[in-house]
Amino acid sequence: MLQAPRPPRLIVGLGNPGSEYAKTRHNAGFWFCERLARELGSSLALESRFHGMVGQIRGHDRTDGLYLLLPQSFMNRSGQAVATLARFYRIEAADMLVVHDDLDLPPGSLRLKFGGGLGGHNGLKDITAHLGTQDYWRLRIGIGHPGDRNEVVNYVLKPPRREEAEAIDAALDRALLAWPWLSAGDWPAAMQKLNQKPATSAPEGKS
Repeated sequence: MLQAPRPPRLIVGLGNPGSEYAKTRHNAGFWFCERLARELGSSLALESRFHGMVGQIRGHDRTDGLYLLLPQSFMNRSGQAVATLARFYRIEAADMLVVHDDLDLPPGSLRLKFGGGLGGHNGLKDITAHLGTQDYWRLRIGIGHPGDRNEVVNYVLKPPRREEAEAIDAALDRALLAWPWLSAGDWPAAMQKLNQKPATSAPEGKS
C-alpha cells in the first residue's frame, strides 16, 4: 500500500540575523525562505516566543497552515527556534523542510534529501540535538568550498563572488519552480527536479 503524501508543515531557512550577515554565503537558507514568502504573498515578522521571523502561508492543504521560520538566534543555536515552534504547533520532524547552505556542493547545485548525515553543519547539528532526531527533510544549496578547511569560517561569512552569486540565484529560481511538488508532499518528484546537475557547473566536492 502506497503511503499518502505528507506535505510539509514547517519550512526552516538557516542563516545568521543582522544586516552584516544578510549577503553572506551562510545565509542561503534565509534567501530561499525570503523569496518563497514573497512569491506566496506571506510576510515574515519577528515573534520572540519562537526566537525567529515567522510567516504563515494561507490556503495550504493542512487546516492549521504551513509555517516559515528564520531563526534569529544565530546559526549554531537554530534548534531552539525550530523545536519551540514545532512543539507549539505540534509539528513532527518528518513534516519539516530545513533549507541550508552546503560546502560540499558547487554554487548552482541543489540536493533534496531526507535524514542522513549532517555534513558538519552547525545549524543542522543544533536542530538535530533539540529535536532528538535527524529524520527531517533538507534542501541543500551549494555554495562551494574554499579548498582549505581552515578557511571555512571566513568563507561562509563572506558574500559569494559575482559568478557564484549568479549560480546560487539560478538555483533558488529552480527551487521555487519545484514548489508545487514540495508543497504537495510529492517528495520523489521534487527530488527528480531539484537533484539534477545545472547545465554548467564545476565538479562537486567530496561529501
